[in-house]
Amino acid sequence: MTNAWPTKLDFSRSRKVLTMTFDDGQTGEVSYELLRTESPSAEVQGHAPEQKQIVTGKENVGVVAANPVGRYAVQIVFDDGHDSGLFTWDYLRALAGLN
Repeated sequence: MTNAWPTKLDFSRSRKVLTMTFDDGQTGEVSYELLRTESPSAEVQGHAPEQKQIVTGKENVGVVAANPVGRYAVQIVFDDGHDSGLFTWDYLRALAGLN
């Protein structure tokens, strides 16, 4: 777990990538497809490891909104209607390979 805070979240519609910059100087990218298929929601992750759902067919998924949740996370709303995952800063860093 890190204490780094994001200083910038850039959602690129054309590239379908979230680029993140953190106050520790690290920058990382995560594709919209990976964000959607690895959503931290119970719908995708389940309530136990053996309940995790394999999500496919999201190569062209888009992001329609990103809503801050306190100071610890962002709710990403996808164009397929999925909006129940809260992406913490640490989880986004892990998806980008920064942890």
